[in-house]
Amino acid sequence: IFTSIYGVVDGLFISNVVKGNAFASVNLIMPAIMIIGTIGFMFGTGGSAMISKTLGEGDQEKANRYFSMLIYLEIISGIIFTIIGLLILKPVAILLKATEDMLPACLTYGRILLIGMTAFILQNSFQSFLVAAEKPGFGLIISIISGVTNMILDFLFIYVFKWGVAGAAIATIISQLVGAIIPMVYFIRKNKSPLRIGKTKFELSPILKTCANGSSEMVTNLSMSLVNILFNMQLMDLVGANGVSAYGIIMYVGFLFVGTYVGYSVGSAPITSYHYGAGNKEELKSLLKKSLKLLGATAIVMTLLAEIFAKPLASIFVSYDKELLDLTINALRLYSLSYIVSWFNIYASSFFTALNDGFVSALISFVRTLVFQVIVILILPKIIGINGIWLSVLVAEILSLIVSLI
Repeated sequence: IFTSIYGVVDGLFISNVVKGNAFASVNLIMPAIMIIGTIGFMFGTGGSAMISKTLGEGDQEKANRYFSMLIYLEIISGIIFTIIGLLILKPVAILLKATEDMLPACLTYGRILLIGMTAFILQNSFQSFLVAAEKPGFGLIISIISGVTNMILDFLFIYVFKWGVAGAAIATIISQLVGAIIPMVYFIRKNKSPLRIGKTKFELSPILKTCANGSSEMVTNLSMSLVNILFNMQLMDLVGANGVSAYGIIMYVGFLFVGTYVGYSVGSAPITSYHYGAGNKEELKSLLKKSLKLLGATAIVMTLLAEIFAKPLASIFVSYDKELLDLTINALRLYSLSYIVSWFNIYASSFFTALNDGFVSALISFVRTLVFQVIVILILPKIIGINGIWLSVLVAEILSLIVSLI
């Protein structure tokens, strides 16, 4: 949730201070950049499940060896993907239908974020590893420090120094560095957790197991980015840059609501993995039952709040443009209906990851975030027009619910 909040602040400053096509440009290129960041989710969730299970089995030395290996692997991967990303960014922006006046902002924002990609990958994974290390409170503190850093720098770089989208991107990567370096230093030094970064060796089997087990979270985030790209391309054809801006606002607001489900699912996963490794089946059943009740009740509240506050939330971003405001309010109200269903699919996928069942977890994620959404978004707008885009996620979530229940 805190990670989502400082993402929202980025959008607020860009939309209200920079204005013009800057907000649409950032939202057009962002999904392409996030595709690379999915590696962090894969290593974090898949690795923490394997490490927690290993700790539950009582082998701390092996858990530390695996943990260190995955951190080093993330650093190497981050550097490689930064180089690749910088080389292909311009052709990608053009492919995403960036207009001539949008292209400079797309490239400026994208290039700066790519430079900080290693920090972004580490920050994402450390949130899961800190839970596995029995330090979830420390993870929250780091998120808050990162978020506050980002918000303060957004104000300075965008509002005071007038650096535009470059200021937003620089503020973001500095906050990511904070979120990566603090836990890195903590784990390198002697600490009170069961995990520490030290000497290791690269072992293919645990790497493949981590990738397979974390593939569902990677698929989820990768698919979300690909679907966001498809959304933006459809919207550019139907309503132009205004549609991309409206969808960007939905994504920022959605981070806060769906972030509640994701945060709980990721936060509870290492606990599930530990009890699975220790063979505590009754505790696992209890965790599942209580989690479903808690998230189900939360979903009702979240959906009601999203519907009630659609107008105020949209106004925060685009009160300066009535046409865009009306478009965004309608889009928010239709899209927010998906929150009543999505919680179950998110938790189901995470629960199977925690049980080290990467196949079932990946299957749920794949059909939910890619297969059903792509099919629906290509068909529904042709039947009911622009509202078909905003309702496509709800239809896809309902179809995915059937798979998750089975």
